[in-house]
Amino acid sequence: MEDTHRHEKISQKTDSLKRKDKERVTCTQCGKSLTNKQSLGKHMRIHTGEKPFTCTQCGKSFRASSTLNNHMLIHTGEKTHKCDQCGKTFLRDSELKNHLSVHTKEKLYPCSVCEKSFRHQRSLRNHQKIHTGVGEYKCFECEKTFCTAESLKIHKRIHTGEKPYICSLCNKRFSQLAHMKTHARIHTGEKPYKCSYCEKRFRRLGQLRQHERTHTGEKPYKCSHCDKRFSDGGNLRQHVRIHTGEKPYKCSHCDKRFSDSGLLRQHERVHTGEKPYICSYCDKRFSGGGNLRQHVIADPHAGLLQENGQASSGRHRSKRMYTGKSRVVVIQQAEGQRAGSRQE
Repeated sequence: MEDTHRHEKISQKTDSLKRKDKERVTCTQCGKSLTNKQSLGKHMRIHTGEKPFTCTQCGKSFRASSTLNNHMLIHTGEKTHKCDQCGKTFLRDSELKNHLSVHTKEKLYPCSVCEKSFRHQRSLRNHQKIHTGVGEYKCFECEKTFCTAESLKIHKRIHTGEKPYICSLCNKRFSQLAHMKTHARIHTGEKPYKCSYCEKRFRRLGQLRQHERTHTGEKPYKCSHCDKRFSDGGNLRQHVRIHTGEKPYKCSHCDKRFSDSGLLRQHERVHTGEKPYICSYCDKRFSGGGNLRQHVIADPHAGLLQENGQASSGRHRSKRMYTGKSRVVVIQQAEGQRAGSRQE
């Protein structure tokens, strides 16, 4: 009952935010979404270069009066906002609030929809866009929208193919620095995130959070089209494409598009001829891991498995390890006697 009441409360607050978002307008110059026409007028000064507010002390001009007011504090030198923990003073109250989190680790800005809290007001504003579904920054290649300019910048690398970050151990390239750092833990074996319910550990914080939901049963991600709920945000995004028909992943060899990046990778092997999955019994190669598994449990391998006292329909487990530039995945029967390897 408590979960139902909580979900109803979240839904009501989300609807309230969405009503406000109906007033939003879009900049025709850059595609950014603004809260209202007044905000759009201020935003347009970025494109026109207009700076109507001028400092009387130094002649510097600004697009917004609030920016001018903040600037004037530089000339007065008044740092009236003092930290009672360390005595440090600040020009602005917002700077003091941000600083206080250093001492208390307190998250002063709670979300009115889901009660999640943040240390910085900007982080709260970006978070609330998750509930409304509003993205201020638009990709003109695929029309997808994003909550922050940085998210849009990273997304554009899907279209350009840019991968500026290189692993120093295996030369694998990444479009995001965070992804490269997480990848490096594969080489080091580091798993810094431990489940609070069991002893399992993870390389990524997202993996930990998703795993812990298997203990709690929490499904915080709700489809706005059919009310289906998910424990993982990625699964929700992939599910939504069933309703929207979106296929953001385009084959670099032909015009075929896919809703899932894994399907794209498997399809591109049709063009490249790559078959990274190898049967350990007969060395036959396959383009997909599913095809390899079907092959292994079929005749004549089924007979080999039975000779070893293994059921051909037994469950599999995966063990991952890295050698040089290649990731080798060994698929084993639960008994640990039969192994088949694949390269990915």
